[in-house]
Amino acid sequence: MNKKERLQKFLARAGVASRRKAETLIQDGLVSVNGKTVTEMGVKIDPFSDKVTVKGEPIRMQEKLVYIALNKPKGYITTREDKYAEKTVYDLLPPEYKNILHPVGRLDKDTAGLLIITNDGDLTFELTHPRFGHEKEYEVSCEGKLGKAEIKRLENGIDIEDRVTAKAKVKVIKTDNKSTTLIIIIKEGAKRQIRYMFEAVGHPVLNLRRIREADLKIDDLGIEEGEYLEVALKQIINNR
Repeated sequence: MNKKERLQKFLARAGVASRRKAETLIQDGLVSVNGKTVTEMGVKIDPFSDKVTVKGEPIRMQEKLVYIALNKPKGYITTREDKYAEKTVYDLLPPEYKNILHPVGRLDKDTAGLLIITNDGDLTFELTHPRFGHEKEYEVSCEGKLGKAEIKRLENGIDIEDRVTAKAKVKVIKTDNKSTTLIIIIKEGAKRQIRYMFEAVGHPVLNLRRIREADLKIDDLGIEEGEYLEVALKQIINNR
């Protein structure tokens, strides 16, 4: 007997989207099972016999899990489609990846660095959910000289958008009266979180680059901005 699994997990494993995004697709009435629209969570399917469609397109399980590390330049939007975007990260990848791979989280248009793109929904869920504790490391340049008090605030948590960020690690690389360059490590990844944190301490970000996610370091891969490389799962999480 084939084991059934939750619909959102199947969609994530099939590379349609992250598990959270898959739940949104279901709630929005965009997913059908055997010709019937499904809008409730908790529905289980047989991935081998049930026919699942998203926006009318049939979904099949990907035979191979793919992990792409992209060195994202500034100016690119992290999305499959945006009618207002001049450039998306998929413009930097082979066209066949567009419909089978999804980004793990996001980097905003003005942020550069490591972006993992995959069809492994379980990995996406693990890397984007704070409870797993995977680190994200950024190189930041901000306005002005960052003092000890501001560094302590960043490390202890900043009140932004009605919530307090989790503890962070900060290491200053260089500083003068005009700007400060530092490394910050967080275990969250809310939208524009780093930028909001630095605005809150009065030192807006001038330049932002993600240099590591979990165990994968962009500078170890030898790829220039705009280039990508297929990597192994154990490079992203080294105990796999």
